Amino acid sequence: MSSSRPERVADQVRDELAQLVAREVHDPGIGFLTFTRVKVTPDLQIARVFYTALGDDKAKNDTAKALKRAAPFLRRQLGQRLRLRRVPELEFFYDESIERTDRIQQILHGLEQERTEHPIEPTVPTHDEPDDE
Repeated sequence: MSSSRPERVADQVRDELAQLVAREVHDPGIGFLTFTRVKVTPDLQIARVFYTALGDDKAKNDTAKALKRAAPFLRRQLGQRLRLRRVPELEFFYDESIERTDRIQQILHGLEQERTEHPIEPTVPTHDEPDDE
């Protein structure tokens, strides 16, 4: 087995958090969100939970506040579900990488569309310089 213990714990934490938020957390501030990844420190003391949320900036801020409010409850629930001596502290971070990837894809698509609408004619090199003979 090649994965390390922190990686295995991170996977378990992500899976359990997804289930808990979907079924147990009834905070109206939590909008539609996805946990993209979890990084657990080598000593298993802290779990950095990365998520994305749909909506405008206000909805994202509401989700961030709601997750912070729900963190103690989520940690207690994780303690009951996971077989760990000590349940890691939960820190939530908005994952901007997906938005950045989307933006890059939009730019590339725009460039490709522009290229097909306005193709650049290939130029044939000319030899205007006289031969040295």
